[in-house]
Formats: sequence, structure tokens, C-alpha cells
Amino acid sequence: MHLAQVTYIWIDGTSPTQTLRSKVKIVPHKEQSITLNDFPQWNFDGSSTYQATGHDSDLVLQPICFVDDPILGTGNYLALCDVLNPDGTPHVSNKRARLVQMMEKFGKAHDPWLGFEQEYTLFSGQQPLGWPERGYPAPQGPFYCGVGADEVFGRELVEAHAQACIDAGIMLYGTNAEVMPGQWEFQIGYRGVDTESADPVTVADHLWIARWLLYRLGEEFGISAKLHPKPVKGDWNGAGKHTNISTKEMRDPKTGMDAINKAIKALEARHSEHIAVYGHDLEQRLTGKHETAHITQFIAGIGDRGASVRIPRPVATKGYGYLEDRRPGANANPYEVAAILVETICGPSKPV
Repeated sequence: MHLAQVTYIWIDGTSPTQTLRSKVKIVPHKEQSITLNDFPQWNFDGSSTYQATGHDSDLVLQPICFVDDPILGTGNYLALCDVLNPDGTPHVSNKRARLVQMMEKFGKAHDPWLGFEQEYTLFSGQQPLGWPERGYPAPQGPFYCGVGADEVFGRELVEAHAQACIDAGIMLYGTNAEVMPGQWEFQIGYRGVDTESADPVTVADHLWIARWLLYRLGEEFGISAKLHPKPVKGDWNGAGKHTNISTKEMRDPKTGMDAINKAIKALEARHSEHIAVYGHDLEQRLTGKHETAHITQFIAGIGDRGASVRIPRPVATKGYGYLEDRRPGANANPYEVAAILVETICGPSKPV
């Protein structure tokens, strides 16, 4: 009999931005190779996670995805869970359920792939990591993809997080230091491995687990990772979650650019609906400055990082590939971002 420590991870009901919770269950199993079916449902106190009232607080955790636990080591696991009501229906805070529904409706026909570029800012106490106690660091410019103790802060945590994601089997694509000192990015999504699926549900699941690992490893370094879209007011870049999406039509050399342009028109028609689920305080980031389009405008362009939606120049040159939605904030729920992108781009066309 094997005994595994399984960390059950779920998304709570905190408003306006949901956060992660977790607890550990000892799971006995007979087989050398564990499967999702070996992880039983588990209940929790929803009144302490803003998901229920005290007089009726039991909610259910249903494991839906698991990876190796790179922190506790071999034979232990991280299990991402759906939050269910006692009758088995998705809880109102469960945004994954709608994404699954959108994929059931449109996924087979259009085979969408997704990639997230998750920016975040490292903090030591109330101060961004590496910033002086008083005043500001040098103006932004040398920090993006920089190197050196005077330009890069928190690399030890970033590298530990990257290795943890690799060890867990998460679809980590890359990492880099960002424009503002103390700010970083990691990417989750398609990376050309035949055995991996870049479908929106899997990629969004992996992003949530990668976020949990970042927070958990931050405990060991005494560093907090924040996802606010404008962590420092003033002449500093905000933090986003640029989202890359392609469909089989976009990836086809015969139909690629036509499909991309059609998708952009559909995104423009639903701009306000997308903004509504692209993260709290998003207006502080989408100002028309610092590589953003204004929140009230929709702009598309080739190679334009000041656009709402960017067609990468190599895509325009080849005539097929993907598009990048630059509007989502760092704190947006990836399930909500993915669901509305699939609905808008893969769903029935709506009159403009």
C-alpha cells in the first residue's frame, strides 16, 4: 500500500479577484502508478473561503487534474479541484465549468490552442523587490530581460519556480524579467511536444497550478508574487496576461489570415464583454500608454504592442498562425479569459 500526500488546490470565492486555497490529504493507493480515480472527493468549509454561509458551509472538492508534487517529491501530488455544491453541480465560483461547456460546443470543430503570458510582480513586504526604501529606482528600460544585480531582482525564486514547473510536468514555455524592476513573466502553453495538448482547459489548469507553485515557493524565500495589473502607479508598465489563441483554420496556410481577420472582427464586436472578465482594476493598466491600447478602444495591428490585439509579424509574413489578445490583466481568471475567447472566435458569428 502506497501513501501519497496529495495537495488539493482550488479557487475560492474572493471578490473581485479569486485566489487559491489548498489543503493536504493522505491518499492510500495500491497501484504503483496513480490515476485521477485514486483521488477521492473531499469536503471543505466554504464559509471560510467566501463560498458559503456558516449555517450550510460544506462544499465538495472534485479533483480534475493532477501533477507530480515537485516540492514534497516523488510519490506525492498536486491535485487541482473543481468546487461543487453538495448536489454535484458546479458552484457559482467555479468558472472552469463554463470553459468546459464552451469547449464541448465549439472545441471539436475548431480545435483551439491557447497560450498565456503570465506577468507578476515580486514584493518584499509592501515594497516591490529591489526597489529602494525611499523614492524610485532608475527609469524603466534596462530591466527587461536584463542581467546583473543592479537590474534583476528575484531570479532565485524565478528559477526555482521554473524548475518546479518542469518537474511537475506543467507546460512551461519560458520565463523572462519584465520592463519594471521586480516584475517577471512566465509562459504556459503550446511548446511543440507531441504528447501535450494545448487545448484551453488543459492550459488554464496548468496556469492555475503554476500560480500556486509560485506562491508556495515564495514562502521559502519570504517573497510575495502579486498579480495586480498596475502594482505601482506612475510611469511604469502594468502587469498583463497576454493570451495567444489559434484555431485549426488560423493554423492552415490556405485559410490562416482570413480566419485571423475574421476573429479580430468578432473580438472587436464584443470588446466590452471581454473587458468585463479581463481582470479587476484593468482600467489602471489599459491607459493607452506603456504598451497598451486604451480600455475604451479596440485597436488591431501587425507587430503593434500598443494594440488591443496584435498579429505577430512572423505570422503576417507566413500568412497563418495565431493572434495575441493583449488586453487581459495579470489577475484575470484564465478560465474566464479562455471561455470568452473560445465563445467569440469559435462560436456562431454575431451581427456587427
